[in-house]
Amino acid sequence: MVGSEEVVMETEATLKEPQPLCEIVGKGNAEVLETVSRTDNAGESSSTQDPTVSNGDDSDEGKEMVDVKIIWNKNKYDLKIPLDGTGAKLKERIHSLTGLPPAMQKVMYKGLLPEDKTLREIKVTNGAKIMVVGSTINDVLAVNTPKEVIQQEVKAEENKKEPLCRQKQHRKVLDKGKPEDIMPSVKGTKERLPTVPLAGMYNKSGGKVRLTFKLEQDQLWIGTKERTEKIPMGSIKHVVTEPIEGHEDYHMMAFQLGPTEASQYWVYWVPIQFVDAIKDTVLGKWQYF
Repeated sequence: MVGSEEVVMETEATLKEPQPLCEIVGKGNAEVLETVSRTDNAGESSSTQDPTVSNGDDSDEGKEMVDVKIIWNKNKYDLKIPLDGTGAKLKERIHSLTGLPPAMQKVMYKGLLPEDKTLREIKVTNGAKIMVVGSTINDVLAVNTPKEVIQQEVKAEENKKEPLCRQKQHRKVLDKGKPEDIMPSVKGTKERLPTVPLAGMYNKSGGKVRLTFKLEQDQLWIGTKERTEKIPMGSIKHVVTEPIEGHEDYHMMAFQLGPTEASQYWVYWVPIQFVDAIKDTVLGKWQYF
């Protein structure tokens, strides 16, 4: 009986002994798969998991995550991203979802999303909707410029060549004629700004407007019947002036209050002797006074 037990033990030891690799290689494919599977099951050295789809990567493990919804081009994407990830990192994830390059993305969340700040810093919460604006390179190449856009561009170019006082938007004010209470003009001279407001002029809507220059406060006050706007002179980007045809002793003038021409505030019938003084004062050239 003792000899029998030794034989059984020796047999079990032989079965548990791994097969040399050269023997496995020599077997057919089916036998190799069966051998590997049997070895895994015996040693419990591997496990099989159902494949899962994840928006994160291995480096996201252990980080605090936030679930957001990306909305682009009428499509919605669910995205899980680290709360301490930056806006630039979010753009990379959006690129992987949409194919939209980061450089062509405009990401909006409570305003334009900064690339250098984290989602935690800009207070992104679970379920937040993040809007993305932009077109892929293929979309840009595939789009033909509509005729309406071309016509608008041509019209804008024509307007630039045409004197301002002949353009329709200004004619509706100038056609009202010179205001009766406008300050008199003095040709061939340049005067300092008066100590009283410049009054009697029109604005773009045809209402009366007055200009008050508060040098001690570095402000331009634009007053109408309804209200007075107090504008820091440093915020005025540009001043445009042009003589009014047929009345060259008066000018039309625009104060550009923002980055584009759309922010211009127009004033009509400015006496010519004050034009240079107004421009120099608003643009900070006070050495003439």
